[in-house]
Amino acid sequence: MLYFDGLLGFVTLGLWIFCLVDVITTDESSCRNMPKGLWLLVVLVLPLIGSIVWLVAGRPQQVTRARAPYERNAPAFPEYDRPGRFAATSPEDDEEFLRKCRERAEAQRKMAREKRGDE
Repeated sequence: MLYFDGLLGFVTLGLWIFCLVDVITTDESSCRNMPKGLWLLVVLVLPLIGSIVWLVAGRPQQVTRARAPYERNAPAFPEYDRPGRFAATSPEDDEEFLRKCRERAEAQRKMAREKRGDE
């Protein structure tokens, strides 16, 4: 019986420390149902019950993870990674795009010249 009580005490202590660290490191805007300071007080004063209540009612539902270093240059919008979507790597690779840009610029210059000439 003493062995079971000791094991239960270590499990409770581990849960309490985990929840304390979790409350402290959680962003204040992510806490649910109560402010972060009140959650910290509940977990500190009521170790077992406060920890369980934090896990059930206070912990953020979606934990956002930080991007790994190799993901830092990954696009923020996955729709740009669709298979079959062509994107030129440099403007020189897309001659049609450059031709249309030149035509559009020339049309805008022509309209500006006509507008200046009319006034």
